[in-house]
Amino acid sequence: MKRVGIISGTIPVHEEGIFKSLEKVPVENEFGRAVVCTSETLAFIARHGVDLKQAIPPHNINHRANLAALKEMDVQEVIGINSTGSLKTSIPPGTIVIPDDYIALSGIPTVFDDRAVHITPALGGEMRKKLIAIAGKLGIGIREAGVYWQTSGPRLETKAEIRLMSQFADIVGMTMASEATVAAELGLSYAAICSVDNFGHGLAEEPLSSGKIAQAARRNMSAILKIVTACVRELSGGGKTLPEHLTNQSNIS
Repeated sequence: MKRVGIISGTIPVHEEGIFKSLEKVPVENEFGRAVVCTSETLAFIARHGVDLKQAIPPHNINHRANLAALKEMDVQEVIGINSTGSLKTSIPPGTIVIPDDYIALSGIPTVFDDRAVHITPALGGEMRKKLIAIAGKLGIGIREAGVYWQTSGPRLETKAEIRLMSQFADIVGMTMASEATVAAELGLSYAAICSVDNFGHGLAEEPLSSGKIAQAARRNMSAILKIVTACVRELSGGGKTLPEHLTNQSNIS
């Protein structure tokens, strides 16, 4: 049975559904330490840490240790769950986007410290198709493509930055491009499912705050959990029934 890697952050999926009752396993590797929550079918990492009261800020996340830990657990396919801001008034909060490309002009980590290895970054094509197909089967509306622009964080973007980015991208966040790049360097297939939780600075009259963004992320959680649960089922067991503790959907409306 294949084990599927999941990385999530602001959206607290580790409290719900298939992410309950997982065993925490600390993993040390050449890049540092990661805590992986595991079962026979899942290897889950909370990118900001399991305890959100002591959250790891986006610029301090050890993406290299996280992805290397998943690879050591024989994960081949990784799904990133990301909270994002909208760069377009046509993409309102509450939208779910399966991005097909990304922009990150600085600050991207690499596992190659001692030599130049020029990979061609990409988001996992087959897994993207699977996420899109599963959302369709479940009747969950999504945007099937979009460009993600990564900023370094932890601050939010200025109005001028949002105006610039909106000419070339659809959503903005602080982590996905780093994960996708490191995953590609390690030979892992990576696709993302993005929750749009706010309009970018200047696109709406209401001022932004991290608390409001977190509240909005919870509103998309039910739909994202349904998509990810079905995807894990297909990827790990070819559609076979998962153990009971992995199919308990009592917390998903």
